[in-house]
Parts: sequence; structure tokens; C-alpha cells
Amino acid sequence: MAWTIQFSRQVLKDAKKLRSANLETNLSSLLALLKQNPYEPPYEKLSGNLQEYSSRRINIKHRLVYAVDDEAKTIRVVSGWSHYE
Repeated sequence: MAWTIQFSRQVLKDAKKLRSANLETNLSSLLALLKQNPYEPPYEKLSGNLQEYSSRRINIKHRLVYAVDDEAKTIRVVSGWSHYE
């Protein structure tokens, strides 16, 4: 069973920036990977006030930041631009 992905309003804004930076393909690849298995490496577990989140690199500067709800099989993507804003 594939996971369900939910997007915050911020990610929808970030997607426009990623599209204009020609990173839409990278984002699409990461989302497809997340849908299959959000725990497949490489991903980084965040710490501090973001400890319930994980991230994956879109490129050297930008990260996809998300939280996983195992019970609901849902992934909540909260950021896709810059570094942990």
C-alpha cells in the first residue's frame, strides 16, 4: 500500500519556486520515493524543535522536510525550499 502525501500551504508556494529553479524533476522523484517508503535511505532525522520531522535533499541547498504518521500511512510535507525555514 502506498502512502498518502499531504502538503502544507508553504510547500505549494515552494513548488512554484522549485519549478522556476528547474528542480521540479528532483521534487517529483523524491515524492515518488516517499510514496513507496518514507524510511528508505537516504534521509536525515532532524533534531531540536524539528525532531518529529525528517528531510531529504532536493539539491545541495534545498530540502524536502516532512513528518510521517505510521498509523494513518500519511506523510505531511511542510517545506521544500531553503534549509529548514
